[in-house]
Amino acid sequence: MAKVPENKVIIVGGGLAGLLAALKVCEGGGTVDLFSYCPVKRSHSLCAQGGMNACMDTKGENDSIYEHFDDTVYGGGCGMLMKAQPVFSAVESIRRGVEKRRIIFMGPAGERFTQAKARQLAEYEQIILICGHYEGVDYRIESQLADETVSVGDYILTGGELPAMLVTDAVARMIPGVLGASAGAADDSFAMSLLECPQYTKPADFRGYVVPEVLRNGDHAKIEAWRRKASLARTMALRPDLLAAAELSTRDLQILDELKREMTV
Repeated sequence: MAKVPENKVIIVGGGLAGLLAALKVCEGGGTVDLFSYCPVKRSHSLCAQGGMNACMDTKGENDSIYEHFDDTVYGGGCGMLMKAQPVFSAVESIRRGVEKRRIIFMGPAGERFTQAKARQLAEYEQIILICGHYEGVDYRIESQLADETVSVGDYILTGGELPAMLVTDAVARMIPGVLGASAGAADDSFAMSLLECPQYTKPADFRGYVVPEVLRNGDHAKIEAWRRKASLARTMALRPDLLAAAELSTRDLQILDELKREMTV
């Protein structure tokens, strides 16, 4: 039988028990040979995967028990959590000494992201977005590092990267000079708490679907009146909840009353 080096330990099984043994061996300066029924990246105990990756560098990323980004969950459970230290260090390394800075964690428990929120965030000099992935992050990141938590909706995603991109785009286009047409952002849906009116381009007649005559007659006053009424009508039909926050003139209220009467006829 081959002699095993004194500093090498053979562990059978890549579950939690195997993980604990591997951690102790690595902390003592030893090396581990692991025998597992399935690949260690898909350990029998899901919450042991990250620890095994750290002990044995199974991902080939020079991982170690001292430099490890995610780890198992206290109390047990599936999945891995991003550790607090690497995230704190990353944020602190890019945090600028500016007066108006906001650190935002993207998570489902936060304030719902809206156009009004985008306008508010556009006033800051620096915004740092923190994204979780899979199971999430150590709660101390959200509670102690972030200034607030923002949610993009009540649904489940694999990570916070896509919500962060959504927030980035919505905020960036509110900054002067980002959009080519300065009036573009003001005319978009939700900019004034109303949906945008229907828009058309050439040809005027496409398969029998004709662009409204008022948009083709060159009378700008009538065009603006049509667009405002169409915006109000579309909002009332599709998103009536937005009307409560909209800045409505006396004429707007009259138009809404007319639209309601038309709907009851």
